Amino acid sequence: MNMNTEPESSKGASSSVEDYISYRPLLFSLAYRMLGSVMDAEDVVQEAFIYVNVKRPEHITSMKAYLCKIVTNRCIDLLRSSRKQREVYVGTWLPEPLVPDAARSFAEPDDRYLQKESISTAYLLLLQQLSWVERAVFLLREVLQYEYDEIAEIVGKSSTNCRQIFRRAKLAISQIPEQDDALKSSLQTTPIEQQQPLKPPAVEKTSTIVEQFVQAIMSGNMGQLLSVVRADAVLYSDGGGKVKAAIRPILGAERIAAYFFGLLAKLPQDYTYVLSEVNGETGIVGYDGDGQPNNVHSFEIADGQISSFYIVVNPDKLRHIAAASER
Repeated sequence: MNMNTEPESSKGASSSVEDYISYRPLLFSLAYRMLGSVMDAEDVVQEAFIYVNVKRPEHITSMKAYLCKIVTNRCIDLLRSSRKQREVYVGTWLPEPLVPDAARSFAEPDDRYLQKESISTAYLLLLQQLSWVERAVFLLREVLQYEYDEIAEIVGKSSTNCRQIFRRAKLAISQIPEQDDALKSSLQTTPIEQQQPLKPPAVEKTSTIVEQFVQAIMSGNMGQLLSVVRADAVLYSDGGGKVKAAIRPILGAERIAAYFFGLLAKLPQDYTYVLSEVNGETGIVGYDGDGQPNNVHSFEIADGQISSFYIVVNPDKLRHIAAASER
């Protein structure tokens, strides 16, 4: 008898751990882009691994494809079940912000799947214009660089059908109104293997512009503020009906400036903020006096100026940041 033979149950457990370590970042990347929710994406990923460990299905040719299929289907189920909630959502819906320090407590995408431009707030909003199946096919092909045969297995459609769905998704995106050119430009992704370095000069430029914006606000310098904000900029705020927020988008640099200066005057003295990476670009995370996250700002930059502001103040969408700060 070979005493070094590993029991089958031990082999299964070892394999499960290896699969979890190997595929968790990929699955989180897919689920987060599908759902726009950090916590829901984490739940979906956990459920996928639990299902595989409990069911222990046989004859799986590719564990990665099988897990992607489970996650994709679960995401579509969640989107369907939440459709009515989205239809009656108060004000603008924005995705949960992905802040690295908080995301690491969950399953932050690793370098292979990060592609920062494809997790930007603008990009995630762009994906909302696609149907659920279109979104899945588009992400698997455009962002994760899957072949059509692989996508077909994951979404349960033919390879030819997947090609058609992908083309339809690209066409739908190309028909975005001209004022949303910044959103279109975020689609210029490149294959994963070409994503080095992960912090191109554009990220540094964004950081400088955001810093100038903050300085202008804090010093009350209207001239400096208007120099870094496009005249036709738009501000979106997501309170979800839970806290006070702008129900409708605020249009124009001067109105946006008035909004921020008015907001600054109402902030408590113990309010603090930090510049942080938010959805792949430089953003702002604001905290109450007790250290709880109060808001997260992300930005879209076009031609050296801020073209869009995205402010999440809905406390439900900041819970994962609060949970991480308490660990």
